[in-house]
Amino acid sequence: MIILGVAVCLVVLLGVGFHSTRKVRGDAGNFLLAGRSLGAPVLAVLLMSQVVDSNATLGSADLAAGFGFWAGAAMPLGMAVALLLVGLFFAKRLRATGVVTLPEYFAQRFGRGTEITASALTVASFGILLAGNLVALGYLLEHFVHIDYTVAVLVVVPFVVAYTMAGGMFASVYTGIVQFAVMAVGIVSLLVWVAFGAGFSHPDGSGFTDFGQLTDPMQGAAINWATIVALGLGNLVAIDLMQRVFSARSPRAAQRACFSAATGILLLCVPLSFVALAAVSIVGDGATDAPILYVLLGQYTPQWLSILVLSGLVTASLTTVSGILLSTATVLVRNVFRVGGEHAAMSSDVMKATRWAMLPMAALGALVALRVPQTGILLTLTFDLLLASLVVPFVLGLFWTRGDGVAVAVAAVAGIGVRVVFFVLTPTIYGVDNTLLHVPNTLVGAGADGWTTFLAAIVSLVAYVGVALVRRPTPTAPTPTAPTPTAPAPTAPTPVRGAVPEPAPVGV
Repeated sequence: MIILGVAVCLVVLLGVGFHSTRKVRGDAGNFLLAGRSLGAPVLAVLLMSQVVDSNATLGSADLAAGFGFWAGAAMPLGMAVALLLVGLFFAKRLRATGVVTLPEYFAQRFGRGTEITASALTVASFGILLAGNLVALGYLLEHFVHIDYTVAVLVVVPFVVAYTMAGGMFASVYTGIVQFAVMAVGIVSLLVWVAFGAGFSHPDGSGFTDFGQLTDPMQGAAINWATIVALGLGNLVAIDLMQRVFSARSPRAAQRACFSAATGILLLCVPLSFVALAAVSIVGDGATDAPILYVLLGQYTPQWLSILVLSGLVTASLTTVSGILLSTATVLVRNVFRVGGEHAAMSSDVMKATRWAMLPMAALGALVALRVPQTGILLTLTFDLLLASLVVPFVLGLFWTRGDGVAVAVAAVAGIGVRVVFFVLTPTIYGVDNTLLHVPNTLVGAGADGWTTFLAAIVSLVAYVGVALVRRPTPTAPTPTAPTPTAPAPTAPTPVRGAVPEPAPVGV
């Protein structure tokens, strides 16, 4: 009964996704950025959908159940911090430039070489993030439909690729709205059910007021803070987040959406850690059989509630996967291969190329999902790697005239080099066994877990600032902002490479 209800919801979602093709109308600007027509409320929903997908939700719940409230809450807190920072300092500034992808900012500020570097790092990192959502969906089908995990992952991929290839950004918009409505009602209902049922109990030392989780490294404080920092700062260079910001109707709408989404995440997602802690007592010995939220929903909650929450998780993950496929494919087409030349967004070949580019990204995500079947950790690892490589050049490049492509290259190589070395040597990843790539050694123990996130970011910062100070100031000005009211209106503005025109709202 549960899986039938979820299947019905999935059919509705796919129908909505394919219906969105009518909005594309064969226009690349509509396909890539929804015609830059999204108002603040719709955009806020899309931004929140990144956090309530099954990868983040299951990962947060498992971390809370295993390591305490703050271990689980660190993930939504980090995402909320990221959106708050984007709203305060970046959304209006970047939306006003008219760029289509984040690597285009790097190209304007630092040159073609940095554009390629940023494209490679973001696409590779988001392949890991894509895998995390496929893992969560694979576990769902394995737990509730009793099919092999590998088969489950391979079954999910064609569905999401199909409707993303059809509708582009509009597919994310329409499915995101459906998903958020279902998920919001499901989370609130689950909170009420726990509150008036078993109550919000928790094991000793793992509750909201047990601040040792934030102050004592022996209780995971370093890992919890590293999670918040990795997600809070690493998300600043998230290509799917930025592509949604670029889809805003105006710079002001982009900023307002970020603030609304940050608030919504805190109100909707952080309380799930209370549910996860209560589930430990409710589930008992079955807590280790599968992701704890799946066990709770599969065996203990009323069927209507299980269908509601699981439908929300499935649709949220598919929406996130759709956004990742679109943003990574767009980067490959526009910034790496430059299909359509200097005006790629206007080329009739862009949509075809972007759709085809989704296929290798889907294959990469499936490969990582089969190799590292972990929820939550893959999300954090994605932004950990971006924090070590691109965050410092991105932030300082916007607000400091010093620094060039060489400084970016040195910062990226130094930061990610340190992070990868410690990743390979450390036996755990954010408290979970490192099954991805670990070389047994006696030099680095589990105690380094978490601290290496900060170390890599500091190395990147020192490398960028050092090179920028040694080399001559770059003649390239910081990314331009919108003209001030007193500035004369240009008669013939210089077009940004491949920028999508600003059409009237298309009804979203």
